[in-house]
Amino acid sequence: MTNPSPHRWRKRALWTLGIVIVLVGAVVLAFVLSPRPGALTVRWVFDRDAVKVTEALEKHAPEGVDSIKDQQYRADDDAYLDVYFPAATTTALPTVIWTHGGAWISGSKSNYAPYYELLASRGYTVVSLDYSLGPEHHYPTAVRQLNDAHAYVVANAERLHVDPTKIVLAGDSAGAQLSSQLAALITDPAYADRVGVNPSLRPDQLRGVVLNCGIYDVGNMVGGPGIIGWGVDRSLWAYTGVRDFMSTEAADQMSILNYVTDRFPPVYVSGGNADPLTDSQSKPLADKLTGLGVGVDTLFYPADHVPALGHEYQFDLDNADGLTALDRTVQFLAAHTR
Repeated sequence: MTNPSPHRWRKRALWTLGIVIVLVGAVVLAFVLSPRPGALTVRWVFDRDAVKVTEALEKHAPEGVDSIKDQQYRADDDAYLDVYFPAATTTALPTVIWTHGGAWISGSKSNYAPYYELLASRGYTVVSLDYSLGPEHHYPTAVRQLNDAHAYVVANAERLHVDPTKIVLAGDSAGAQLSSQLAALITDPAYADRVGVNPSLRPDQLRGVVLNCGIYDVGNMVGGPGIIGWGVDRSLWAYTGVRDFMSTEAADQMSILNYVTDRFPPVYVSGGNADPLTDSQSKPLADKLTGLGVGVDTLFYPADHVPALGHEYQFDLDNADGLTALDRTVQFLAAHTR
């Protein structure tokens, strides 16, 4: 058998190299021209981590909690919610409506379900909401869906064991941003008009807001270094649908730090000492609301706290600080709904 000549080997190598260059160029171009590849990469990472956290929470799941799942809260839309409540409940209970995080491009209502069961076991109805994600859907779709979810919860209050006069909005990460935005809409008609949403809840129905590791000032999120900064930029591009998202109404309206008023409901705000969002987002919001005279309950940690507490630390119930955060959340709920 005749071996290929060196010339033929070089020719094959050049062809192979050319194909690799074209493929790499196509991938790079896709990441440059569209938020989709980057957003789907971030989604994969976030969803993988959420599964791990949810599995770790399973050992803490309480007994004696029932649920009503997969309730479609918006007709002709892929929007569902789950409801958790103490077993054998026959009365309406103070209700926590929880919006999950995931950088507006990932996540599910079933993420962290054992955590919602724990809250329910303390005497609450807990509603976990799904909403449409970027890049498939853009702002303000999620805001409008969540507002419709609130309407559904109130309209079905008796069946879902909801006390519609004692509602607390809650969320983590991007879900905290969304919950805080809905709270601002509910309590400030001028802001609601600006966003173009007619709130489903009245201010007197909203007893408080629970915000964990959230985003409240988009401008203070962007341009960060390394992979985290890249992921933030891709997520916001995917969610707003605009590459230069800082020039959009979406980025402005999402930054509720600029829109909260003294009518904002009492709020619990927390973040870990190793979470970069704590100093840039959570603490400024707490300070702004405190200055406005709003009741603010905070749980922050010194910079040298050990162990270092990262993003979404409150879901780590194998850590004493996660358990403390859970207890503080329940205390806040009791203080404002009993």
